[in-house]
Amino acid sequence: MNLKQLALHLGLSQTTVSRALNGFPEVGERTRRRVLAAAEQFHYRPNASARKLATGRAGAIGVVFSSDRNLLLDPIFTDFLAGVAARSAESDTDVLVSSALGDEADTYRRLARAHSVDAVILSMPREEDPRVSLLHRLALPVVVHGRTESKLPYAHLDIDNEGAFRRATEMLADLGHRRIGLINGDTAFTFALHRERGWREAMASRGFAVSAELGRGGQMTEESGYRFARLLLELDAPPSALLCSSIFAALGAMRAIRDLGLAIGRDVSIVAHDDGLAAVRPETLTPALTTTFSSIRAAGARIAEIAAALAAGADPASLHEVWPVDIVFRGSTLPPPERAS
Repeated sequence: MNLKQLALHLGLSQTTVSRALNGFPEVGERTRRRVLAAAEQFHYRPNASARKLATGRAGAIGVVFSSDRNLLLDPIFTDFLAGVAARSAESDTDVLVSSALGDEADTYRRLARAHSVDAVILSMPREEDPRVSLLHRLALPVVVHGRTESKLPYAHLDIDNEGAFRRATEMLADLGHRRIGLINGDTAFTFALHRERGWREAMASRGFAVSAELGRGGQMTEESGYRFARLLLELDAPPSALLCSSIFAALGAMRAIRDLGLAIGRDVSIVAHDDGLAAVRPETLTPALTTTFSSIRAAGARIAEIAAALAAGADPASLHEVWPVDIVFRGSTLPPPERAS
């Protein structure tokens, strides 16, 4: 059944039926319910082109990533995207994922010219991120997964990375650790910058020395975690605890600890950030891994809701969320050897 046939069946104009299906406020509630019931009965679904003409919206939100950082191979990003897609599907909204060759700006301009999306999700923000001002000039609504220092109003959802790593460092200090190494992400991105800041603030508040050699950062892969852990643990004065920015970096660090003939927890404690990934469960590791925790998939779902609100005309200045982060204490953290003996 097409729109014309549905309208004939209901004895209404095609315009009224289209407006009822697309939520226009001038359609009365009784008429809207009648149209929706008939659409459900006859399994009518408006095609994307017709819906776009009727509403002036694309019915899609966009996600752009640079081809030199293939995020589709990153389990953290794909879990985030799964959350975005699942929540968007509930409102019949498509998710348009675009890979930018080189400068992302050209891709955003193309999306804006073609009116391909109603809003854009911006991932991996930097402290000074030119994409926010570009999207503002293009009049393309944007929600940032994370935060940036832009003076322009922008919607965002972030987790309290600084607070999480401050609390994790304080927890290790309370156990008696004095030299605590950080295996971080790339501090070009604000999430890693905030995590380093939390670690440094906690160390300084306890009067612990924070030398450059104790902080390492880069890609959050198992291989990087292994390499950075070896560098830290082979120092003349190695740390007795490691704080890792991802589960994958922690897996590499755990392997490095074992390769050096040390025991996780007893000789070197370890804490990692857990995004709640389906691929790795910290409680199943040996020993079970102490973590800071926040679900990346739940963040993706909420980001999709914020994008939908922006597409409907919500004020971006009213859409700011920073989620607290839980700490889950498990067997990978113990007092340092000199305190345990």
